Amino acid sequence: MHNQTPVQIAWVTRDLDATEAALSALTGARKWVRMPGVHFGPDGCTYRGAPADFVADISLSYAGDTQLELIAPVSGPSIYTEFLDRAGPGLHHVCLAFPDVDGFEAAVAAAGRDGNPTVMAGTMPGGMRFAYVSADHAGVPYLEYAYLPPEIHAFFDHIKQEQK
Repeated sequence: MHNQTPVQIAWVTRDLDATEAALSALTGARKWVRMPGVHFGPDGCTYRGAPADFVADISLSYAGDTQLELIAPVSGPSIYTEFLDRAGPGLHHVCLAFPDVDGFEAAVAAAGRDGNPTVMAGTMPGGMRFAYVSADHAGVPYLEYAYLPPEIHAFFDHIKQEQK
């Protein structure tokens, strides 16, 4: 279906400080950029088919060309709180980025046709679109598909340059 290298590995945690420190030591990530209180609201995000309303603290870094993302839920139900409740802190998803909206939408639609439903989706400020699909029955809790417009690429490139 896709011939892409994942661009991001993400963990869900209750303690950003501890997870940043562990991943810095294990991967060589140098600087983390925190985005506290990111609101995923009902106008831009769905969770299990209904309007979403939750807040998470997010931290980003890089190990080489791979983005590392840490997500610490703050309030409201989400796939992040579900994961913490079910499995505790840990590896949550990998992300595949598509070069255009059409490729992103085609991948999400194909996953659904193949029995891997979208469990959370939305559009972030700056136009980034994301959809988490699940193949939980096969041991794949979440795979994130994303479309990253030029402004978001520039922001991520800035974070990557901070590692040098």
